[in-house]
Amino acid sequence: MDNYAKVTPEILTALESVVGVRNVSTDREKREVYSYDEVNRGYWDGEYVAEVVVFPESPEHVAAVLALANERRIPVTPRGAGTGLSGGAVPLHRGIVLSFEKMNRILELDTDNLTITVEPGIVTAEITKAARAAGLLYAGDPCSGDASFIGGNVAENAGGNKVVKYGSTGASVLALEAVLPDGSVTWFGGKRRKDVTGYDFVHLLVGSEGTLAVVTKIVLKLLPLPARVVDLLIPFPDTESAVSFVPRILREAKVVPSSIEFMDRTSILLAQRYLNIRLPHDDAGAHLIVQLEGNDPKMLADEYERVGDLCFAHGALEVFVADNRNVRDKLWKARKCLAEAIMAFSAHSCLEDIAVPSSAVPELMRRTAAITDRWGIEGVHFGHIGDGNMHINFMLPEKRSDWHDLFCGALRELYAAARDLGGTISGEHGIGLKRRDYITTVLDPAQVELIRRVKRAFDPNNILNPGKIVPEALS
Repeated sequence: MDNYAKVTPEILTALESVVGVRNVSTDREKREVYSYDEVNRGYWDGEYVAEVVVFPESPEHVAAVLALANERRIPVTPRGAGTGLSGGAVPLHRGIVLSFEKMNRILELDTDNLTITVEPGIVTAEITKAARAAGLLYAGDPCSGDASFIGGNVAENAGGNKVVKYGSTGASVLALEAVLPDGSVTWFGGKRRKDVTGYDFVHLLVGSEGTLAVVTKIVLKLLPLPARVVDLLIPFPDTESAVSFVPRILREAKVVPSSIEFMDRTSILLAQRYLNIRLPHDDAGAHLIVQLEGNDPKMLADEYERVGDLCFAHGALEVFVADNRNVRDKLWKARKCLAEAIMAFSAHSCLEDIAVPSSAVPELMRRTAAITDRWGIEGVHFGHIGDGNMHINFMLPEKRSDWHDLFCGALRELYAAARDLGGTISGEHGIGLKRRDYITTVLDPAQVELIRRVKRAFDPNNILNPGKIVPEALS
C-alpha cells in the first residue's frame, strides 16, 4: 500500500474540476457502501474502504480520472451494481472507486445490424426489455439480471441461464469502447461479425475483472426473438438421477434447450420459504428446469414431448409444462432467488460456482456431498447444469466463530475436486479477491506469471483494480 499515493485535498479538488462537485463523494457511509459487493467481509483481514467515490457521466470523465490517477499513482477500482460474488469491487488499496450508475443509457438499437450499444451502468434486464420490444433477443441472462449492470457482466464474463445454447456474456459482445489506465480512449471490435485484424482484445477485456481497462461503451449482438417459449419443470426422486439424466437431453432427444437448470431439495425448500410460494412436487429430491424455444408450435411441441418421454423413461416423477408467462415467471423467480435466499436464511454462507465438463457433474456432486459431511456444513446446490457450471454453496444456520476456517477448509477440497475432474474454480462469478489465493490450484506458475505480464503491459503503474485475480508479486 505504501507504493500508492493518498487522495489529498488537492486531488479531491482536481477530481471535482474534472467531473463536477456533485459527482465526487467523501461521505464515510457512502464510501463504505461502495467499497463492498455481496461477499461476506469476513473473508479477508482488514477494512478496505475507498478514500473517495467518483460517479462519471461520460467516457471523458473516466479518461480524465484515470489520467490523473495514473500520473499520481492512485489506485482506481471500477464498480458496477455491487452484485458481484468475488470481492472484485473491493478497493484493496483504497484510493478511488469509480461507480457507473450515471452512465446508464441505451445509445443505439440497430435493427439492421442486430446490435444494441449501451453504457456500462445500465441494468441488464433493461437491455433485454428494449431488445424484446423490437422483436429481438439479448441472450445474456444472469440470475442477477434484474439488478446487475451490463458493465459488471462484461467484467466477469457472466454466464447465466442460457449459456448451453447461446454462450456466456462474451459470446454476445462485439465491441467495446475502453479507457486504458493512462487515460487513452480506444475502440476494440465493431458491429462486424468477423475480425482477425490483430489480437482479439475484445475478449481479452471480457472477463478481465476491471484490471486492464475501464469499459465505457458496449456493443452487443442481438438475435431474432423466438415466437414461443416453453419451460418444463421435471422433478426427480434424487440428485443422482437428475444430474445423470441431463446429457440425454442433447444426445438422445436431439434437442438443444436454451436452459437446463438444476435445484436440489434444499434449494427447492429455500426458494419456497423465501418467496412464500409452493412449487409443484416440492417433495422431490431435485428439480430440473428445461427451457425450449421455437417459432413453429408443432415442432416445439414435438421437442418437449420427446424430452418428456425421455424423462419418464429415466426416472422422472412428473413433467410439468409451463407454456404461459405467469407460470414460467413463477418457476424462474424460484430459481433466480436462491442466492438471496441463502444469504437471508443463513448466519454464514459461501456461494461458489464450480465449472466442470458436463459429464463430470455427477461425480462433482458426490464429492461435494462428502466434503460437506466431513466439515459439518449444510450444502445447497443449484446451477446451470446444462453447461457444467454448478453453484456449490455452504451454509451454517447458526453463528459460529470458526465459520471462516470451516469454509476455507471445505473450499480447498472443493477446488481440488474441480481441478481433478478437469474443471476450474469459477465459471462466472470471477476470481477477484475472494478466490485470488486459490488460483494456483488450477493455474500453473507459468500462467500466473503470464497474467501478471499482460497486466503490466496494459497497466505499468498497477493502478487499475490492483491485487485481484492473482497474488501480487513479491517484488
